[in-house]
Amino acid sequence: QVQLVESGGGLVQAGGSLRLSCAASGRTFGSYAMGWFRQAPGKEREVVATINWSGGNTYYADSVKGRFTISRDNAKNAVNLQMNSLQPEDTAVYFCAAKPGVPRFDHTLYNYWGQGTQVTVSS
Repeated sequence: QVQLVESGGGLVQAGGSLRLSCAASGRTFGSYAMGWFRQAPGKEREVVATINWSGGNTYYADSVKGRFTISRDNAKNAVNLQMNSLQPEDTAVYFCAAKPGVPRFDHTLYNYWGQGTQVTVSS
């Protein structure tokens, strides 16, 4: 069982940066693949970035590649998303999620979810 709590969202101007954090509970956090997903109003939830249990394998959606960086610290039970050069189209609720095994792009494969944190980018 893993419980996830996101933080770090907010309002930022286009071109700015935010760092999202996801704090996880559970002794087996280090064995889970983690993902950041986002959902804008009226749109489906989409993958932003994923990371495997060791942090050695990451994936980014094309829309965020080169601007966002996912990382994890298993000693602290945390996964982070550094977001730079934010654009209005990045506005969404951002969720972290966990699943056993390897990372996947499909959000329906993730077992555990945080409550989400709002990111709003003004133009």
